Amino acid sequence: MFVPQQQEKPLGDSMAKKKQVGRRVEGWKAKSWFKVHVPDNLGKAYIGDTIANDAESVVGRIMQATLGEITNDYAKQHIKMSFKIATVTGDAAYTEFVGHEVTRDYLRSLVKRRSSRVDCHVPLVTKDGKKVHLTISCYTFARANIAQEHAIRKVITANVTAQAAAWDLPTLLTGIVSGEISRDLFRAVKTIYPTRRVEVIKSKVEPVAARISTA
Repeated sequence: MFVPQQQEKPLGDSMAKKKQVGRRVEGWKAKSWFKVHVPDNLGKAYIGDTIANDAESVVGRIMQATLGEITNDYAKQHIKMSFKIATVTGDAAYTEFVGHEVTRDYLRSLVKRRSSRVDCHVPLVTKDGKKVHLTISCYTFARANIAQEHAIRKVITANVTAQAAAWDLPTLLTGIVSGEISRDLFRAVKTIYPTRRVEVIKSKVEPVAARISTA
């Protein structure tokens, strides 16, 4: 009976594979972990870790966490916050706020029959020159007509633009997460139409253009 013989693997191939595995392990060990913290006005809370070859590679990364995780308040789990790593000190990475968004499930829970949802997109410039885009939703008790929706948007735009011009970006962030902006807009809108709720459902901070050296 013919018994096939197993072919021996070349010794060189086996050694090469071991070297490749060794390189991967060494490359992984060479990386460092950095602890990520949110801005000062949110208490510099720790929100997670990121890994990189060096500190310079970490700067610019976007990290996300819910406001509930940051403040230990489960009632705010529906607010998703985004931060960009701005500076690194040792193994600590510190971020700046770049935007937020409310979850779709939460928005669906606010919609009621025979009522209107009026969305308003407002570009703002803060006191410290930051350009921010806000999306604000107004929920009414009864269905509003086109003229009433236009009036609601006009009031929201005028009020939040004036408010942002008097605040820097950290103060604006505090106004969003604390609900202060929503409460102020609610008081303004309800004087012209029966309003159930006003929410700042999304924000986005425009990135600052990189400076180009001509030297």
